[in-house]
Amino acid sequence: MTSELLAKRWAGVMMDNYGTPQLALAAGHGVRVSDVEGGSYLDFVAGIAVSALGHGHPAIVAAVSEQVAALAHSSNLVIHEPGVLLAEKLQSLTGDPTARVFFANDGTEANECAIKLSRLYGRSVDPSGGRLGLVAASNSFHGRTMGALAITGNPSKREPFEPLPGPVTFVDYGEVEALRAAVDSHVAAVFLEPTQGEAGVVPPPTGYLRAARQICDEAGALLVIDEIQSGIGRTGHWFASIADGVTPDILTLAKGLGGGLPIGACIGFGKAAGLFTPGSHGSTFGGNPVCCAAALAVLETIERDDLLGHVQRCGAVLEAGLRALDSPLIQQVRGSGLWFGVVLTSDCAAVIEQAARERGLLVNPVRPNVLRLAPPLIVTESEVEQALHALRAAIEAVRADQADRADSYG
Repeated sequence: MTSELLAKRWAGVMMDNYGTPQLALAAGHGVRVSDVEGGSYLDFVAGIAVSALGHGHPAIVAAVSEQVAALAHSSNLVIHEPGVLLAEKLQSLTGDPTARVFFANDGTEANECAIKLSRLYGRSVDPSGGRLGLVAASNSFHGRTMGALAITGNPSKREPFEPLPGPVTFVDYGEVEALRAAVDSHVAAVFLEPTQGEAGVVPPPTGYLRAARQICDEAGALLVIDEIQSGIGRTGHWFASIADGVTPDILTLAKGLGGGLPIGACIGFGKAAGLFTPGSHGSTFGGNPVCCAAALAVLETIERDDLLGHVQRCGAVLEAGLRALDSPLIQQVRGSGLWFGVVLTSDCAAVIEQAARERGLLVNPVRPNVLRLAPPLIVTESEVEQALHALRAAIEAVRADQADRADSYG
């Protein structure tokens, strides 16, 4: 079997919503994955920041194997201990005993839950329905279901599916005064990411989240922080917002939480924790025993192996190396922890991604002019150096090709 043959079969049976991928993976171990032809790659995509412990981590393998043999699924009609343990662990990590958890299947479902909580909150404050507005940021990404899409500030993703639930007002990300002007007595909640991942790993100005917290408090609106990409150690902290001194009313998680197993979480604090009543929300598969066991293994491994400290140390090496690439194709490096966007001077991210792949490195062209790097949290400094070497070679090759083309046209 080859990647090319599998791509043809894929195109013959799959909807075209992803386009046809060029790479067919067969296995993974640690930070490396291999394709169906035996090619080996350093994985600096990690399933879009999902594979927090890399591939085939023994803690996840053991937890999932033991749990699937004991009880794979139970529905939410009964209690299972892995779910209780995971909720207790998340509550402990937030440091807030008022935290209450709802488990979903992924990030978009976690945000759907947050939207429904926002509606309940708005109606509890104003039963006439005059406080149902939401505020979100331009270039934000919160998911692809109709509710999550409604608060996603990317018109190309949102507009083909309009009309969407509303009303939603979008403001420029990082602009405090624009946010202040948008949040009034008609707004139920503000949705923000601590760093905009799909926009190309875009952090806000210092103090932005704290200003958002103050603005929401003054207006009586909920603050919802989407930590689906930034959470569970990606920035070197359990939660980027709480590390920044901001406790939201609602926190949403997914991606790295399950380490490769599908699970999301919507955590409500204080007044937002008690809005649901029996029957107001649910999920058949969300937080099933196997996924909860996997998530517990992820959290316990991060804690046991001090991966938060490791992310900060190894991330500093990666950031320094990216800044030292010093290519005319690179305009800016931004991000934190093990999560960076390399902003390019032209729309050549896809070309560099292919050149890097040919050199055994997987990176993500998240925008036409931005490469996103998000390796597993267990990546070593040696693997970071190998990745930087491959990325430098890829960028130099693309640069040389561009120069040759310019000469031929000249």
